[in-house]
Amino acid sequence: MAALAQLPPLPPQFKSIQHHLRTAQEHDKRDPVVAYYCRLYAMQTGMKIDSKTPECRKFLSKLMDQLEALKKQLGDNEAITQEIVGSAHLENYALKMFLYADNEDRAGRFHKNMIKSFYTASLLIDVITVFGELTDENVKHRKYARWKATYIHNCLKNGETPQAGPVGIEEDNDVEENEDAGAAPLPTQPPRPSSSAYDPGSVPSSSFTGIQIPPGAHAPANTPAEVPSSAADVRLTPEDFARAQKYCKYAGSALQYEDVSTAVQNLQKALKLLTTGRE
Repeated sequence: MAALAQLPPLPPQFKSIQHHLRTAQEHDKRDPVVAYYCRLYAMQTGMKIDSKTPECRKFLSKLMDQLEALKKQLGDNEAITQEIVGSAHLENYALKMFLYADNEDRAGRFHKNMIKSFYTASLLIDVITVFGELTDENVKHRKYARWKATYIHNCLKNGETPQAGPVGIEEDNDVEENEDAGAAPLPTQPPRPSSSAYDPGSVPSSSFTGIQIPPGAHAPANTPAEVPSSAADVRLTPEDFARAQKYCKYAGSALQYEDVSTAVQNLQKALKLLTTGRE
C-alpha cells in the first residue's frame, strides 16, 4: 500500500484521539481496513470536538485526505463498501485482540504485548461506534480491557505482581491519560485465541466489584447448537433475519483469519436463531 501523506502536529484539543491515530498507523500495512476505520473514528470525533479553529481545521483536512487515499487504495474491498462486513471485520479483530490478552492474563503471563493488546482492543471497540451504538457486551469488554491495561501496567511499573484474571476494579481509572499503556509494539500477527470459542454472553457485569468474565477455557467450538429438527412453525421478524445475516457475516470475517472456532460459533448462532426464533 502506498505511503500516506504526513499529518500536521496534533492539536491539543485532539488529545483524546491520539492513540486511535497511532493504532491506525500501526495497522497501515498489517490490516488497512482497521487502519481506515481508526482514521474515520478519529475524523468523526475530531469534528465533534473542534472543527472551527484554524489548526484543527487544517489537521482534519489532512486527515480527510488520508481517508480518501485509503478508500481509493482499498477499492472494492467489501469491508469498506458494505457496513455490515466492515463492522464484522472490526469487531472480530477487536475480539481476537481481547481474547489474546485475556488468555495471557489468566495464564499469569504479564508482558508489554499483552498490555498493548488489552488497550488496543479497547480502542478498537471505540472505533466500532462509527457503525452505530455499541452493544452492552462491547461496552463491558471495553471498560474491562482498558482497566486491565492500566492495572497491569501500573503493577509492573511499581515492581508488583498483578493478580491474574478478573478482580474488583475501580470505576474512575483514567486510561486515556496513560501514555505508556499503549506504547508497546503489537504482536506480529492478529492475536488468535487458543483452541477455544468465546461466549460473549458471559462478560463483565456493569458492577466491577467481583467482576466475572468467561474463563480462559471457553466452550469448545464443536459444541452443537441445540436446535429443533424442523423450523416450519417458527415466525421470524425482520430483526431476526438481520441478526442472522450479521452472524453469517461475522463467520465470514473470522474465516479470513482462518479462525474456525469463531466462524463455527457464529454460524451455530445464526442456525439456532433461524430454527427457533431465539438466540
